[in-house]
Amino acid sequence: MGVEAQATNERVAGRTWTVRLDPVGRGRADVRVSCSRPACAAQVLSSAAVGRTAAVEHLKAHLRAGPAPRPTAYCVCRAEECHTHIRPAGPRERPAPWRCGGAIVLAVVTDREGRWWRVMECCARCAAAHPTAKVVATAPAPDRPATGDAHRSGGTAPAPAASRAPSAAAPATTLSSIGPHFSHRAPETAVPQQAPASGSAPAFGAAQASRAAQASRSAPASRTARQARPARQRGRRGRIAQRFVPHELRPIALRDELTELGELFRAYQQRAEPDLAVLADLHARKAKAFFAWAEATGETALRLDAQRAEQAAATVRRQHLHRIGQAPDGEGPVVARLLTASAQWDHARAVLAQVADHAPLPGPDARLLVVMLTLRTAQSGVGNLVGQDLKGLPLREPEQLVGQLVESGWLSIAGTVDELIASRPECPTRITVPSLTPDDGDPGPFTFGKKLRPRLSGWAQRVVGDKKLRKAKTEAEVRLLALALSTGIDADGRLGAQGRGIELEALASWCAVDPGELPELVDRLTTADWLAEAVVTDTLLTGRLTERVLPLTCPLPR
Repeated sequence: MGVEAQATNERVAGRTWTVRLDPVGRGRADVRVSCSRPACAAQVLSSAAVGRTAAVEHLKAHLRAGPAPRPTAYCVCRAEECHTHIRPAGPRERPAPWRCGGAIVLAVVTDREGRWWRVMECCARCAAAHPTAKVVATAPAPDRPATGDAHRSGGTAPAPAASRAPSAAAPATTLSSIGPHFSHRAPETAVPQQAPASGSAPAFGAAQASRAAQASRSAPASRTARQARPARQRGRRGRIAQRFVPHELRPIALRDELTELGELFRAYQQRAEPDLAVLADLHARKAKAFFAWAEATGETALRLDAQRAEQAAATVRRQHLHRIGQAPDGEGPVVARLLTASAQWDHARAVLAQVADHAPLPGPDARLLVVMLTLRTAQSGVGNLVGQDLKGLPLREPEQLVGQLVESGWLSIAGTVDELIASRPECPTRITVPSLTPDDGDPGPFTFGKKLRPRLSGWAQRVVGDKKLRKAKTEAEVRLLALALSTGIDADGRLGAQGRGIELEALASWCAVDPGELPELVDRLTTADWLAEAVVTDTLLTGRLTERVLPLTCPLPR
């Protein structure tokens, strides 16, 4: 074989590239869209939905401009040893080799969350092994060289004219100019067999032509009939919840319902924004269908899946009602609280109790500052602070209070107090509270996670910085009383457990004031539309919080 024949038979490596959608940073809504091709620069977009749209359009632009899959390309999936879809074998099993086969296709593989899209030039069998692969284009079958007497004699003969010319009935597959069509099935390109051209007969000798004619006459008729018989078409095989719907499942209406539900769930996962009402209906339909499937087959696992789907439907429906501010059936009006769970309410009360028991300085101003700094550093004992955080609190002398906390050893700051007061959000000051820093022997006084800490801090900021409290220019003791009352009500907003009131001595101790000062503080909260129906006795404060501030409350357990 000559050098030209060897160069023609060499297979080139398949192409592959990836378009990714990644977050820019923690706590930020913007995302970064990047492409693995060297000429493509990353771009930052405002939200995940906008970034996902831009990533898909970028991928489609590559597919429109790029060449069609090459029939001589080497399957890129096999080149990577099929790590993406071959499961590892067990400890006593050897991994079975993956056999590539079929035409070379251009397939798009993506994850279920819509975070990356990968284009692969691979074989049809590898593309079919990926559950999310969608074939964009298929390469035409490669031309096979004719083998005649000239090849057996060691020379090279030109191919027949019919072999060299491209067939009009089977043009080379190219990508559509209006964009790729994403489909689970490859486009079928029929390549009809053509009769030999008139100029190709002389390539065979008389003996070869005679033997070919005799072989064609002696071929069994049954083989010809089998080749002419059309392939049997089976119905589509559905998939739902990692299960394949059997084609022989009866009744047919149940099989079609399961297949349709699987497609609807997969379509829901591709939505840019969630719709809990739609998701609840899908879970309810899944529960009903799985119960019928379990009755038809007698499988216990299907019945358990149906029960889980039923519970998921009830949970998602309740979440939807809470989100839109409606009450589930049989319940009273729902309050959309800033802290949504009873565990979060307990953690908020634990922080206030910790500050009351371990306050390093006396006075309401110092107590309020310690509360805010504790919430800022509760998880690791370390946090960031800027001057505006201190200036936004109703403190009479914030510089002096910070200096006293540093001198007492309760607080440590990076730099001086003046630098802390002058610091801006782009350059915050690092602060440390040693008593809250966990170590090997002491995990710290709080057990909540790092995701809950900013929620608790934001809740306290909303209570202390309430608009009407700020407009009334209330002092630190009034803000402390608002914090105490927001964590000491029942589910209906009445003060104390079951509306029986809160002891004055406990409130005065928490606010760091004398009990005789409480009536005036209660009046100021009533004027600021925090309290209603307030009654101060010798020992108790009764009443209720107004509807306006109920979203900021943490009800007591029943």
